[in-house]
Amino acid sequence: MNTLHVDLGKRSYPIHIGAGLIGNPDLVIPHVRGKQVLIVTNTTVGPLYLERALTAFPDKRVETLVLPDGEQYKNLEILNRIYDCLLGHRFHRQATLVALGGGVIGDITGFAAASYQRGVDFIQIPTTLLSQVDSSVGGKTGVNHALGKNMIGAFHQPVCVVADTTSLDTLEDRELSAGLAEVIKYGLIRDPEFFSWLQQNMDALLERDRGALAYAIERSCRNKAEVVARDETEQGERALLNLGHTFGHAIETGMGYGSWLHGEAVAVGMIMAADMSMRMGWLDHDTVQRVENLIDQARLPTRAPGELATDRFIELMGVDKKVQDGRLNLVLLHAIGSAVVSGEFPPALLRTTIDDHHAITAKRGLSLR
Repeated sequence: MNTLHVDLGKRSYPIHIGAGLIGNPDLVIPHVRGKQVLIVTNTTVGPLYLERALTAFPDKRVETLVLPDGEQYKNLEILNRIYDCLLGHRFHRQATLVALGGGVIGDITGFAAASYQRGVDFIQIPTTLLSQVDSSVGGKTGVNHALGKNMIGAFHQPVCVVADTTSLDTLEDRELSAGLAEVIKYGLIRDPEFFSWLQQNMDALLERDRGALAYAIERSCRNKAEVVARDETEQGERALLNLGHTFGHAIETGMGYGSWLHGEAVAVGMIMAADMSMRMGWLDHDTVQRVENLIDQARLPTRAPGELATDRFIELMGVDKKVQDGRLNLVLLHAIGSAVVSGEFPPALLRTTIDDHHAITAKRGLSLR
Protein backbone atom coordinates (compact mmCIF):
# COMPACT_ATOMS: atom_id res chain seq x y z
CA MET A 1 0.00 0.00 0.00
CA ASN A 2 1.13 3.51 -0.83
CA THR A 3 -0.25 6.58 0.92
CA LEU A 4 -0.28 10.10 -0.50
CA HIS A 5 -1.56 13.21 1.22
CA VAL A 6 -3.59 16.15 -0.03
CA ASP A 7 -2.11 19.07 1.87
CA LEU A 8 -4.92 21.46 2.82
CA GLY A 9 -3.98 22.41 6.35
CA LYS A 10 -6.67 21.31 8.79
CA ARG A 11 -8.59 19.67 5.93
CA SER A 12 -5.65 17.54 4.78
CA TYR A 13 -6.37 13.88 4.16
CA PRO A 14 -4.68 10.65 3.05
CA ILE A 15 -5.14 8.73 -0.19
CA HIS A 16 -4.45 5.03 0.39
CA ILE A 17 -3.71 3.05 -2.79
CA GLY A 18 -3.26 -0.71 -2.81
CA ALA A 19 -4.78 -4.15 -3.15
CA GLY A 20 -7.40 -5.54 -0.78
CA LEU A 21 -8.03 -2.31 1.12
CA ILE A 22 -11.85 -2.39 1.22
CA GLY A 23 -12.91 -3.61 4.64
CA ASN A 24 -9.72 -2.55 6.44
CA PRO A 25 -10.85 -0.67 9.58
CA ASP A 26 -7.36 0.71 10.27
CA LEU A 27 -7.68 2.96 7.22
CA VAL A 28 -11.09 4.47 7.93
CA ILE A 29 -11.94 4.28 11.65
CA PRO A 30 -9.44 7.00 12.62
CA HIS A 31 -11.49 9.36 10.44
CA VAL A 32 -14.93 8.50 11.83
CA ARG A 33 -15.83 10.91 14.63
CA GLY A 34 -19.19 9.52 15.72
CA LYS A 35 -21.13 6.28 15.82
CA GLN A 36 -23.35 6.90 12.79
CA VAL A 37 -22.19 5.75 9.34
CA LEU A 38 -24.15 5.66 6.09
CA ILE A 39 -22.64 3.70 3.21
CA VAL A 40 -24.04 4.80 -0.16
CA THR A 41 -23.45 2.51 -3.13
CA ASN A 42 -25.26 1.40 -6.29
CA THR A 43 -26.87 -1.69 -7.75
CA THR A 44 -23.67 -2.72 -9.56
CA VAL A 45 -21.08 -2.19 -6.84
CA GLY A 46 -23.23 -3.11 -3.84
CA PRO A 47 -23.48 -6.84 -4.57
CA LEU A 48 -19.73 -7.00 -5.11
CA TYR A 49 -18.26 -4.95 -2.27
CA LEU A 50 -20.87 -3.74 0.23
CA GLU A 51 -20.59 -6.71 2.56
CA ARG A 52 -16.82 -6.36 2.62
CA ALA A 53 -17.05 -2.60 3.23
CA LEU A 54 -19.32 -3.17 6.23
CA THR A 55 -16.53 -5.03 8.04
CA ALA A 56 -14.48 -1.82 8.14
CA PHE A 57 -16.86 -0.22 10.64
CA PRO A 58 -17.07 -2.45 13.73
CA ASP A 59 -18.96 -1.02 16.68
CA LYS A 60 -20.56 1.65 14.48
CA ARG A 61 -24.23 2.10 13.74
CA VAL A 62 -24.12 1.50 9.99
CA GLU A 63 -26.96 2.06 7.55
CA THR A 64 -26.76 1.34 3.84
CA LEU A 65 -28.41 2.88 0.80
CA VAL A 66 -28.29 1.32 -2.67
CA LEU A 67 -28.98 3.72 -5.54
CA PRO A 68 -29.55 2.96 -9.24
CA ASP A 69 -26.40 2.87 -11.35
CA GLY A 70 -25.71 5.40 -14.09
CA GLU A 71 -24.91 9.04 -14.87
CA GLN A 72 -28.59 9.66 -15.62
CA TYR A 73 -29.30 9.17 -11.91
CA LYS A 74 -26.90 11.88 -10.72
CA ASN A 75 -29.69 14.37 -10.12
CA LEU A 76 -31.61 16.16 -7.39
CA GLU A 77 -34.33 13.52 -7.25
CA ILE A 78 -31.87 10.73 -6.41
CA LEU A 79 -29.92 13.05 -4.09
CA ASN A 80 -33.10 13.46 -2.08
CA ARG A 81 -33.11 9.73 -1.36
CA ILE A 82 -29.89 10.22 0.60
CA TYR A 83 -31.44 13.06 2.61
CA ASP A 84 -34.51 10.90 3.25
CA CYS A 85 -32.31 8.11 4.58
CA LEU A 86 -30.26 10.44 6.77
CA LEU A 87 -33.32 12.17 8.23
CA GLY A 88 -35.29 8.97 8.55
CA HIS A 89 -32.54 7.42 10.67
CA ARG A 90 -31.97 10.68 12.58
CA PHE A 91 -28.35 11.13 11.58
CA HIS A 92 -26.65 14.06 13.32
CA ARG A 93 -23.65 16.28 12.61
CA GLN A 94 -21.14 13.71 13.87
CA ALA A 95 -22.26 11.27 11.18
CA THR A 96 -19.98 10.01 8.41
CA LEU A 97 -21.11 9.22 4.88
CA VAL A 98 -19.18 6.66 2.83
CA ALA A 99 -19.21 6.71 -0.97
CA LEU A 100 -18.67 3.17 -2.24
CA GLY A 101 -18.65 3.23 -6.03
CA GLY A 102 -17.57 5.22 -9.05
CA GLY A 103 -17.68 8.90 -9.84
CA VAL A 104 -21.45 9.25 -9.75
CA ILE A 105 -21.71 7.77 -6.26
CA GLY A 106 -18.75 9.82 -5.07
CA ASP A 107 -20.13 13.08 -6.44
CA ILE A 108 -23.69 12.67 -5.19
CA THR A 109 -22.68 11.31 -1.76
CA GLY A 110 -20.14 14.06 -1.35
CA PHE A 111 -22.74 16.71 -2.16
CA ALA A 112 -25.14 15.15 0.34
CA ALA A 113 -22.37 15.32 2.94
CA ALA A 114 -21.58 18.93 2.03
CA SER A 115 -25.17 20.05 2.44
CA TYR A 116 -26.68 17.81 5.14
CA GLN A 117 -26.93 19.91 8.33
CA ARG A 118 -24.50 22.30 6.58
CA GLY A 119 -21.76 19.73 6.29
CA VAL A 120 -20.80 16.32 7.65
CA ASP A 121 -17.76 14.11 7.07
CA PHE A 122 -17.48 11.67 4.20
CA ILE A 123 -15.08 8.98 3.04
CA GLN A 124 -14.39 8.05 -0.56
CA ILE A 125 -13.98 4.37 -1.49
CA PRO A 126 -13.72 4.62 -5.29
CA THR A 127 -14.18 1.39 -7.26
CA THR A 128 -13.59 2.54 -10.85
CA LEU A 129 -10.36 3.70 -12.45
CA LEU A 130 -11.85 7.10 -13.25
CA SER A 131 -12.93 7.70 -9.68
CA GLN A 132 -9.64 6.43 -8.27
CA VAL A 133 -7.50 8.77 -10.38
CA ASP A 134 -9.76 11.79 -10.49
CA SER A 135 -13.21 12.31 -9.01
CA SER A 136 -12.53 10.90 -5.52
CA VAL A 137 -9.70 13.38 -4.94
CA GLY A 138 -10.10 17.13 -4.61
CA GLY A 139 -13.50 17.69 -3.04
CA LYS A 140 -15.61 18.49 -6.10
CA THR A 141 -19.12 17.23 -5.39
CA GLY A 142 -22.43 17.75 -7.12
CA VAL A 143 -25.23 16.63 -9.38
CA ASN A 144 -26.26 17.27 -12.97
CA HIS A 145 -29.05 19.48 -14.28
CA ALA A 146 -30.89 18.90 -17.54
CA LEU A 147 -29.24 22.06 -18.91
CA GLY A 148 -25.70 21.36 -17.76
CA LYS A 149 -23.43 18.79 -16.15
CA ASN A 150 -22.20 19.31 -12.56
CA MET A 151 -23.79 22.76 -12.37
CA ILE A 152 -25.19 22.16 -8.88
CA GLY A 153 -22.59 21.31 -6.25
CA ALA A 154 -20.04 22.34 -3.67
CA PHE A 155 -16.40 21.95 -2.73
CA HIS A 156 -16.32 19.52 0.19
CA GLN A 157 -13.17 17.53 0.88
CA PRO A 158 -13.35 13.90 2.01
CA VAL A 159 -11.62 12.93 5.24
CA CYS A 160 -10.03 9.89 3.63
CA VAL A 161 -9.74 8.15 0.23
CA VAL A 162 -9.29 4.38 0.00
CA ALA A 163 -8.50 3.20 -3.54
CA ASP A 164 -8.56 -0.60 -3.64
CA THR A 165 -6.93 -1.63 -6.92
CA THR A 166 -8.48 -5.11 -6.81
CA SER A 167 -11.88 -3.55 -7.46
CA LEU A 168 -10.67 -2.94 -11.01
CA ASP A 169 -10.74 -6.71 -11.61
CA THR A 170 -14.55 -6.53 -11.90
CA LEU A 171 -14.60 -3.33 -13.96
CA GLU A 172 -16.02 -3.54 -17.48
CA ASP A 173 -13.53 -2.92 -20.30
CA ARG A 174 -15.43 0.16 -21.41
CA GLU A 175 -15.26 1.65 -17.90
CA LEU A 176 -11.53 0.90 -17.70
CA SER A 177 -10.90 2.79 -20.93
CA ALA A 178 -13.04 5.68 -19.68
CA GLY A 179 -10.79 5.95 -16.64
CA LEU A 180 -7.70 5.99 -18.83
CA ALA A 181 -8.92 9.24 -20.40
CA GLU A 182 -8.42 11.03 -17.08
CA VAL A 183 -5.02 9.33 -16.67
CA ILE A 184 -3.93 10.62 -20.08
CA LYS A 185 -5.12 14.09 -19.08
CA TYR A 186 -2.44 14.41 -16.39
CA GLY A 187 0.29 13.72 -18.90
CA LEU A 188 -1.12 16.30 -21.27
CA ILE A 189 -1.54 19.16 -18.80
CA ARG A 190 1.58 18.87 -16.61
CA ASP A 191 3.53 15.60 -16.82
CA PRO A 192 5.11 14.91 -20.25
CA GLU A 193 7.26 12.08 -18.89
CA PHE A 194 4.09 10.34 -17.72
CA PHE A 195 2.57 10.84 -21.18
CA SER A 196 5.58 9.08 -22.70
CA TRP A 197 5.27 6.29 -20.11
CA LEU A 198 1.64 5.84 -21.08
CA GLN A 199 2.59 5.50 -24.72
CA GLN A 200 4.91 2.64 -23.76
CA ASN A 201 2.59 0.97 -21.25
CA MET A 202 -0.95 1.42 -22.55
CA ASP A 203 -1.25 -2.23 -23.57
CA ALA A 204 -0.25 -3.34 -20.06
CA LEU A 205 -2.88 -1.05 -18.56
CA LEU A 206 -5.57 -2.44 -20.85
CA GLU A 207 -4.50 -5.95 -19.88
CA ARG A 208 -4.95 -4.89 -16.23
CA ASP A 209 -1.35 -5.44 -15.23
CA ARG A 210 -1.51 -4.67 -11.52
CA GLY A 211 1.90 -3.06 -11.34
CA ALA A 212 1.16 -0.76 -14.26
CA LEU A 213 -2.27 0.18 -12.92
CA ALA A 214 -0.93 0.89 -9.43
CA TYR A 215 1.77 3.14 -10.87
CA ALA A 216 -0.71 5.01 -13.10
CA ILE A 217 -3.14 5.53 -10.22
CA GLU A 218 -0.46 6.76 -7.83
CA ARG A 219 1.12 9.15 -10.36
CA SER A 220 -2.29 10.51 -11.36
CA CYS A 221 -3.30 11.07 -7.75
CA ARG A 222 0.03 12.71 -6.99
CA ASN A 223 -0.45 15.12 -9.88
CA LYS A 224 -3.97 15.99 -8.78
CA ALA A 225 -3.05 16.29 -5.10
CA GLU A 226 -0.32 18.81 -5.94
CA VAL A 227 -2.69 20.94 -7.99
CA VAL A 228 -5.52 20.82 -5.44
CA ALA A 229 -3.15 21.75 -2.60
CA ARG A 230 -2.24 24.94 -4.47
CA ASP A 231 -5.71 25.84 -5.73
CA GLU A 232 -8.48 24.10 -3.79
CA THR A 233 -11.47 26.00 -5.19
CA GLU A 234 -10.35 26.37 -8.80
CA GLN A 235 -9.39 30.03 -8.86
CA GLY A 236 -6.47 29.44 -11.22
CA GLU A 237 -4.25 26.41 -11.82
CA ARG A 238 -6.86 23.82 -10.90
CA ALA A 239 -8.93 24.81 -13.94
CA LEU A 240 -6.27 23.07 -16.05
CA LEU A 241 -7.63 19.76 -14.75
CA ASN A 242 -10.65 20.44 -16.98
CA LEU A 243 -8.78 19.80 -20.22
CA GLY A 244 -11.34 18.39 -22.65
CA HIS A 245 -14.18 18.78 -20.18
CA THR A 246 -15.98 21.75 -21.72
CA PHE A 247 -16.22 19.90 -25.03
CA GLY A 248 -16.92 16.64 -23.19
CA HIS A 249 -19.66 17.98 -20.95
CA ALA A 250 -21.44 19.32 -24.03
CA ILE A 251 -21.36 15.82 -25.53
CA GLU A 252 -22.65 14.22 -22.33
CA THR A 253 -25.47 16.71 -21.95
CA GLY A 254 -26.40 16.85 -25.61
CA MET A 255 -26.43 13.09 -26.15
CA GLY A 256 -28.25 12.38 -22.88
CA TYR A 257 -26.56 11.51 -19.59
CA GLY A 258 -25.38 7.92 -19.65
CA SER A 259 -25.22 7.60 -23.45
CA TRP A 260 -21.53 8.51 -23.41
CA LEU A 261 -19.39 7.72 -20.38
CA HIS A 262 -17.67 10.75 -18.88
CA GLY A 263 -14.20 9.53 -19.86
CA GLU A 264 -15.31 8.83 -23.42
CA ALA A 265 -16.61 12.37 -23.83
CA VAL A 266 -13.49 13.86 -22.21
CA ALA A 267 -11.29 11.81 -24.56
CA VAL A 268 -12.93 13.37 -27.60
CA GLY A 269 -12.82 16.74 -25.86
CA MET A 270 -9.05 16.48 -25.37
CA ILE A 271 -8.56 15.75 -29.06
CA MET A 272 -10.74 18.71 -29.97
CA ALA A 273 -8.75 20.92 -27.56
CA ALA A 274 -5.49 19.71 -29.12
CA ASP A 275 -6.90 20.34 -32.60
CA MET A 276 -7.95 23.85 -31.65
CA SER A 277 -4.53 24.46 -30.07
CA MET A 278 -2.98 23.55 -33.43
CA ARG A 279 -5.29 26.01 -35.17
CA MET A 280 -4.09 28.65 -32.69
CA GLY A 281 -0.52 27.92 -33.82
CA TRP A 282 0.55 26.36 -30.54
CA LEU A 283 0.84 22.69 -31.52
CA ASP A 284 2.06 21.03 -34.70
CA HIS A 285 0.18 18.29 -36.52
CA ASP A 286 2.50 15.53 -35.29
CA THR A 287 1.82 16.45 -31.66
CA VAL A 288 -1.93 16.40 -32.23
CA GLN A 289 -1.53 13.00 -33.84
CA ARG A 290 0.38 11.73 -30.79
CA VAL A 291 -2.54 12.76 -28.62
CA GLU A 292 -5.10 11.12 -30.86
CA ASN A 293 -3.04 7.96 -31.25
CA LEU A 294 -2.73 7.45 -27.49
CA ILE A 295 -6.45 8.01 -26.96
CA ASP A 296 -7.21 5.58 -29.76
CA GLN A 297 -4.75 3.08 -28.23
CA ALA A 298 -6.73 3.33 -24.98
CA ARG A 299 -9.79 2.15 -26.96
CA LEU A 300 -11.56 5.45 -26.58
CA PRO A 301 -13.58 7.37 -29.19
CA THR A 302 -11.70 10.00 -31.16
CA ARG A 303 -14.50 11.96 -32.88
CA ALA A 304 -17.46 13.98 -31.68
CA PRO A 305 -20.92 12.58 -32.42
CA GLY A 306 -22.31 13.82 -35.71
CA GLU A 307 -25.80 13.85 -34.19
CA LEU A 308 -24.86 16.89 -32.08
CA ALA A 309 -25.12 19.81 -34.50
CA THR A 310 -22.48 22.52 -34.27
CA ASP A 311 -24.86 25.26 -33.10
CA ARG A 312 -26.21 23.02 -30.34
CA PHE A 313 -22.67 21.95 -29.42
CA ILE A 314 -21.58 25.56 -28.97
CA GLU A 315 -24.76 26.42 -27.08
CA LEU A 316 -24.10 23.61 -24.59
CA MET A 317 -20.47 24.65 -24.18
CA GLY A 318 -21.79 28.03 -23.09
CA VAL A 319 -23.39 26.39 -20.05
CA ASP A 320 -20.02 25.85 -18.38
CA LYS A 321 -18.44 26.91 -15.12
CA LYS A 322 -15.51 28.42 -17.02
CA VAL A 323 -17.75 31.01 -18.69
CA GLN A 324 -16.92 34.39 -17.16
CA ASP A 325 -18.67 37.63 -18.08
CA GLY A 326 -20.15 35.93 -21.12
CA ARG A 327 -16.76 34.72 -22.37
CA LEU A 328 -16.07 31.01 -22.80
CA ASN A 329 -12.67 29.95 -21.51
CA LEU A 330 -11.11 26.73 -22.78
CA VAL A 331 -8.19 24.66 -21.53
CA LEU A 332 -5.78 24.46 -24.47
CA LEU A 333 -2.24 23.13 -24.96
CA HIS A 334 1.02 24.91 -25.70
CA ALA A 335 2.79 21.54 -25.68
CA ILE A 336 2.35 18.09 -24.21
CA GLY A 337 2.76 18.81 -20.51
CA SER A 338 1.94 22.51 -20.81
CA ALA A 339 -1.67 23.71 -20.65
CA VAL A 340 -3.31 27.11 -20.38
CA VAL A 341 -6.81 28.48 -19.77
CA SER A 342 -7.64 30.93 -22.53
CA GLY A 343 -10.64 32.89 -23.73
CA GLU A 344 -8.56 34.64 -26.39
CA PHE A 345 -9.62 32.71 -29.46
CA PRO A 346 -11.71 33.68 -32.49
CA PRO A 347 -15.23 32.20 -32.13
CA ALA A 348 -15.00 31.09 -35.77
CA LEU A 349 -12.07 28.87 -34.82
CA LEU A 350 -14.19 26.96 -32.34
CA ARG A 351 -16.91 26.49 -34.94
CA THR A 352 -14.39 25.26 -37.51
CA THR A 353 -12.96 22.76 -35.05
CA ILE A 354 -16.40 21.27 -34.38
CA ASP A 355 -17.40 21.35 -38.05
CA ASP A 356 -14.25 19.51 -39.10
CA HIS A 357 -14.78 16.81 -36.48
CA HIS A 358 -18.32 16.36 -37.75
CA ALA A 359 -17.03 16.09 -41.32
CA ILE A 360 -14.56 13.36 -40.37
CA THR A 361 -17.24 11.56 -38.38
CA ALA A 362 -19.54 11.56 -41.41
CA LYS A 363 -16.75 10.50 -43.78
CA ARG A 364 -15.74 7.55 -41.62
CA GLY A 365 -19.32 6.57 -40.86
CA LEU A 366 -18.51 6.44 -37.17
CA SER A 367 -21.03 5.38 -34.55
CA LEU A 368 -21.60 7.23 -31.29
CA ARG A 369 -18.67 5.46 -29.66
